[in-house]
Amino acid sequence: MTVMSQGHGANDQRAQLEALYAAMAPKGLLPLWESLHALVLAEPQSPAKPWRWSYDEVRDHLMRAGDIISAEQAERRVLILENPGLGGLSAITPSLYAGLQLILPGEVAPCHRHSQNALRFVMEGSGAFTALDGEKAVMQPFDLVLTPAGQWHDHGNQTDQPMIWLDGLDIPTVRLFDASFAERLDVAAHPETVPAGDTLTRYGHNMRPLRGSLADRRPSARPLFHYRYADWRPALDAMASSAEIDPHFGHALEFLNPADGGPILSTISAHVRLLPAGFETRTRQATDGTVFVLVEGEATLELGDQEIRLGARDMVVIPSWIPYRFQAHSQTILFGYSDKASQMKLDLYRECNH
Repeated sequence: MTVMSQGHGANDQRAQLEALYAAMAPKGLLPLWESLHALVLAEPQSPAKPWRWSYDEVRDHLMRAGDIISAEQAERRVLILENPGLGGLSAITPSLYAGLQLILPGEVAPCHRHSQNALRFVMEGSGAFTALDGEKAVMQPFDLVLTPAGQWHDHGNQTDQPMIWLDGLDIPTVRLFDASFAERLDVAAHPETVPAGDTLTRYGHNMRPLRGSLADRRPSARPLFHYRYADWRPALDAMASSAEIDPHFGHALEFLNPADGGPILSTISAHVRLLPAGFETRTRQATDGTVFVLVEGEATLELGDQEIRLGARDMVVIPSWIPYRFQAHSQTILFGYSDKASQMKLDLYRECNH
């Protein structure tokens, strides 16, 4: 066969395939051989981009929004941190959502519940509350507060200062499964059921009420929902003073569900890290796209040829499988959350430490 006849044969095949595709399309049929390479990848190629949000810049816009729209009008006055690579999806990674929420003095964010798991990491302010099924957790800077799926929750600020926190939810994950439900309570705040901090007293000291006793009142799968900075920071400092430092993580502690020792939520994992001044982590990559908050200090995040400078309260996202390392210019504390909990359950999680 000549080169010319081979070319005619290829053109003829392509014409036949295009005719076949046109006939199939109205019937909801597609040829896998045209897209297999993009569906089954040799390794993750996330559409999400590494991105930094300056806390001060986001705060300025959030406070302007507070002058224009009330918490009652908005239901949740939040600025979404939308990844530029995921435009229109209200997502910071393909599986996670992030946003900064503002509650002004005297405001209440109305009570609701939904299928999505959520965490709140307090960025600014002291003394406002999140109530879960009628129990208030009084929040301080850098506290972690959970509102697990299906539990009633509202927020209120009875102080004289604004309260701002980072919301982290699994909205894109729930959207993937078409499994979203939500309800609003017919009153702004859930009736108080127990004194503020009651759950910490019962479940927050490496003990719990005797299983099955009347005092064992929280859902057994998620008994604790308030992880205080006043507790986790001394634990991290103590670890840094006595434990060998990990070359990839620095000193790191994971927030745990005391019921089973697993992740804090069924779909979201969270942890904190301490990097001593001058410490440089080794490069690592992992399949869980991670959102970080620089709680304290100053650091540079290196992602290949890209460098991102981080200051206090700045937020940054590292998408799946992108190699990264941190350089701490002063002692640096990081809070991070990711979809590792979901990936572990689905046997998808991988990591590579260089």
